[in-house]
Amino acid sequence: MSPLLPPVDPSVTAQLVAALTPRLRKRLDAGVAKLAGRPVARDGDIVRLAVDDDTDLELHAPDGVVTTAESIRCGCLLAPDCLHRAAAASAAPVAEMPDPVAEMPDPVAKIPDPVAGEPSLTEAPRTAPPTSAPATTLPATAASAADDAPAGADDPAPESATPAQRTAAAALHDAAAAVLEAGADGAGAVLQAELLRAAHTARLAGLPRAAGRAVAAVTALRAARDADPAHRLGDLTTALRDVLLLAHRLPEATGPELAGLRGRVRQPYTPDGSLRLYGLFAEPVLTSTGYAGTVTWTVDAAGRLYTVPDVAPGGAERAAGSADRAVRIGDTSLTHRELSRAGLAVSGATVSPTGRLGAGAGVRAVRAPGVPWRAEPLDRLWTVPVAEQIARALAGDLDVPKAKDTDSGGDAGTASEAGQAGEAGDGTNQPTAQDGRDGRDLLFLDVTLIGTVREAAGECLLADCDGLMVRLAAAHDAPALPDRENLRLLALLAHGRGPGTRLRVVARLTPAPLPRAVLLAASRPTDPDAHVDLGLDRLRRADLPAEPTAGTSGDARPAPTVQPATAPGEAPVHLLRRRVHQAASGGRRVLAFPGSKESEAARLRRYGLGTAGELLTALHASAAERARDPFGRLLPADTGRFATAWLGAAVYTEEVDRALCAAAWGASSPGLDSR
Repeated sequence: MSPLLPPVDPSVTAQLVAALTPRLRKRLDAGVAKLAGRPVARDGDIVRLAVDDDTDLELHAPDGVVTTAESIRCGCLLAPDCLHRAAAASAAPVAEMPDPVAEMPDPVAKIPDPVAGEPSLTEAPRTAPPTSAPATTLPATAASAADDAPAGADDPAPESATPAQRTAAAALHDAAAAVLEAGADGAGAVLQAELLRAAHTARLAGLPRAAGRAVAAVTALRAARDADPAHRLGDLTTALRDVLLLAHRLPEATGPELAGLRGRVRQPYTPDGSLRLYGLFAEPVLTSTGYAGTVTWTVDAAGRLYTVPDVAPGGAERAAGSADRAVRIGDTSLTHRELSRAGLAVSGATVSPTGRLGAGAGVRAVRAPGVPWRAEPLDRLWTVPVAEQIARALAGDLDVPKAKDTDSGGDAGTASEAGQAGEAGDGTNQPTAQDGRDGRDLLFLDVTLIGTVREAAGECLLADCDGLMVRLAAAHDAPALPDRENLRLLALLAHGRGPGTRLRVVARLTPAPLPRAVLLAASRPTDPDAHVDLGLDRLRRADLPAEPTAGTSGDARPAPTVQPATAPGEAPVHLLRRRVHQAASGGRRVLAFPGSKESEAARLRRYGLGTAGELLTALHASAAERARDPFGRLLPADTGRFATAWLGAAVYTEEVDRALCAAAWGASSPGLDSR
C-alpha cells in the first residue's frame, strides 16, 4: 500500500479487479508490487504514477478521494482494459467509510436556533446537575413517538433485516471466510477486492458498521503483506472476527439489536442549548488508515464528557502539529493545547450521541476560565471507584442487546445508544457514560509510582492504585510524538528522584491478564494543579522534583527491583489465542499440519478450560478435514465450517481475556451475551 497515492473508494477497486480477465488476475499481485516502487508526482487534484519510462497513470481525486473508475486513466496501449488501473487501485489506500462508532464530526450548518424563551423540541436538559434520584429521560424522537402513540395501541412487530441486508451479510461472510481460508499470506489483491465489493454491497444495503469493519480488514491485510512496521496481527484478527460476527448475527437480529448491528452512516447532531465546558486534556490521534490529528476532551458542570476533534488525512507530524491549531467551534481562537487547560462557553451547541461537538454556522463559542483537576467538576471523575470504571470500559462493543437494555439515566439526559453503558452495577449513574471509544475506556486514576517493569514492547511504569500494581505504558511509539520520552522521564521518579511520588493520571485501558493501561495525561510532578498531555507536551527535567541531597538520600525509599513481566499460574488461554492468530496470518493450511494439538487441548482441560479445549480440537479438525470425490481427488475445502470454528474460538478468547482483565482489576466480570 503506497501512502503517496490518494485513497480509492472500495467500489472502484472492486469494479476494476472484476473487469480483469482470469489471466490478468493471476498477474495482479505482481503488478501491485511493481507499482509500489515507482515515482509519484502530484499536480493539484491529479496524481501521476510512472508505470515505466514511457507510460504514466493518472488518478484524479478532486476531493482527495478517487470515487469513480473513470478517474484512473492509463496511457498504455491496452487501456482501459489494462492491468495497470486495477494494480494502482489495489496499491492505493482504501478510502475510509463512515464509522458508526468513531466517526468524523459532521458540521451541522443549518440547524436554526430556538426562539428566545421557547424550548427546542429536540433539546434535552443536559446542563442541569444530577440529583440523588434522577428520572430516566427518553431521546426527543422516542419521547415524541411515545406521546403520539394512542393509548392501549399494540406494540408493532420488531424490525428485522431486509432481504438485501441478508444478501449483503452472506456476501460479507463468504468474502471474509475466503480471506481466512487463505490467510494474510495468501489473500492477494483479488481476494481483497472481493471483500471490498462485499463492503460496498453492505454499505448500499444500509449496513455501515459491517462495511467499515470489512474495509478495516482489507487495510490490515495490506499492512501485513507490505510488512508495514505499524501492522499488528491482533488488529487483523479483530477486524476479521468483527466482520464474521456481524455477518453471523445480522440475518436473525431484530429490534434494538438489529439497529446496533447495522450502525449509523452519520452521527446525528442535535441542538443542546448553551454549554459551559472545562478543558480536561488533549491527546493525539494516529490511525492505521492514514488519519491523524488531535482530540480535546472537555467536561460540563454535570461531569459529562464532550470532545472537540480535529482529525484529517496525515501522519504523526500532523498529529503533533494539530495541537496548535485553533479549534473549529464558533469564532474562538483557542488552540487544542490551550483548550485542554482553559474553558469554553458555547451557545447554540450541537452534540452527537457520542458527545462530539458540532461546528455549525449557528454555534457560538468564547473562551472561559478553566479549573485544575482537583476542583469541581473535574474532580468528580476521579471519585468513581476503579472497579466501576473497569466494568464500564470492558463493556463489549458488539454486546448490543445488553447495551440497549442499559439506560444512561438522568445524568446523561438521553437514553443510551448502541454500545453505551451508563449505569453502574449498583444503580448509580455514571457521569462519564459515553458511546464507543468516546470516554467509555478512559480511566481516571490516583497512582503512586513505585518502579518500572520490562515488557516486550519496552519499559513500563509500575504504580500502586488502591492496592493494585498497575502497568502504565506509552500510548504511541512514533518518534514525532513525545509519549516514550515522557515515560522515560517519569521513570526517573521511581529511580531516585522521589519513589512514592503521587500522581493523578488519565489513562486508557489495555485489556490484559494483568492491570495495564496506556498513559494519556498526568499531573505535573512539581505542580499538582497543572497537568501534562503526555502525547503532545514534552516534559523536562526541570518539571521533576530535585534530586535528593547527600544528607537526605538515605531517607529515600529505593525503587523495587522488578523482573520482566510474567504471570505465574495464568490460565493458558494463549494456546487457543495463538492458533486463532496463526489462522489469520497463514490461513487454514497452517492448522492442518500435524502437531501438538492433542497435548494443547489436554492442557487447557487440566486448567478447567474444557470449552477452550473443545474449540481448539474443533478448529484443528475443521482445518484438516478435506473430502474426496469418487476418483480420489480432493474437493474444495469447506470454508464456511472452518470460518465458524475460527469465529467461535476468536469470540471465546476475547471473552476470556475480558474476564481475566476484570478479575485482575478486581471488577465484576462482563457477562456473556448470546452472540
